Amino acid sequence: MVKSALWQGLVAGTAGVLVMTLGEKAEQRLTGRPDSHVPARTLERLSGLPKRPGRQSLPANLAMHVGQGALLGVLRSVMSHAGLRGGWPSAQFAVVRLTSDQILENATGVGAPPSTWPRGELVIDLVHKTVYAFATGAVADALAARTGPGPGQRHAAVRPGRHADVGPLPRGRALGR
Repeated sequence: MVKSALWQGLVAGTAGVLVMTLGEKAEQRLTGRPDSHVPARTLERLSGLPKRPGRQSLPANLAMHVGQGALLGVLRSVMSHAGLRGGWPSAQFAVVRLTSDQILENATGVGAPPSTWPRGELVIDLVHKTVYAFATGAVADALAARTGPGPGQRHAAVRPGRHADVGPLPRGRALGR
């Protein structure tokens, strides 16, 4: 499962970034909002690259944007392989994506907490990260489904709903054997 989750997650996360970026570009055309260079500045701080005042690095921006999305896609793929598939897990994953951004941006001093942002900017960011999460989830779920239900799905099939008297699946069955 680990190898599959790794490559499938990188594919799913990259697909999610592509869908999110297309949505961002369409939104920017409609709203006139400029490109954000926070990803590049965050990567520069994390990697120790020199500060480039007044000059924005498109390669660094893309590297951080795509790299972070692809790497987080691995987590969504693990979720899918475990049996966490569909809309609810994708919504959970949206929170992970937002949290990852905020940890990196705030820890490096590049960003400020979302509670301090203008509401319009916050809504736009939430929408774009949610689009990423659901697109990544759709691809991760489709790829994981090729190997059948995950352990959580097999457990849920024993007796639909949550019941205190339904214990864990035997190890072999939980692992699909």
